[in-house]
Amino acid sequence: MTETITRHQRTHSTHPAFRASEQLAANLQAVLVDLVDLHVVGKQAHWNVVGKNFRDLHLQLDEIVDAGREFADQLAERMRALYITPDARSATVAHQSSLPAFPSEEIDTADCVDLIVSSLYATAGTARRVHDAVDAEDPTSADLLHGFLERLEQLAWMTDAENRVANQSVPPNVAVDHG
Repeated sequence: MTETITRHQRTHSTHPAFRASEQLAANLQAVLVDLVDLHVVGKQAHWNVVGKNFRDLHLQLDEIVDAGREFADQLAERMRALYITPDARSATVAHQSSLPAFPSEEIDTADCVDLIVSSLYATAGTARRVHDAVDAEDPTSADLLHGFLERLEQLAWMTDAENRVANQSVPPNVAVDHG
């Protein structure tokens, strides 16, 4: 048995049609850590949110957690297909994530909405920041980012609507024409 394993290790070679560059690996890694952090932050919020509309937000947070976890898994598997070793260890995620810090104690629903929306937009922002470079090297990976962006931005909009006031509050990045 040992001889078979040793022989296989010496003679095994593959010739993939495509292998990721270091830059592509770094770009996909950046998105991966934000997705992993998003689902961890989402669970932290889910366990500790209290206040008005608790149940609705509690359930919405489950959707965010599920999206973050599913997208992280899809991206990590894509990375492996490109011979990139994904690193989602807790220390790596803590060091590399672009998401804002989330409190460890109970959090009011309105504050939770603002923080979760910030985390969703930070994750989407990372995907947007690296998108063009990823697309230039690997359109297939960029297609994954497209799907992630569509859902993350939808979740951000739907969650943010909880704190918005009709015809009065405008997200700060939207230019308003005052005529």
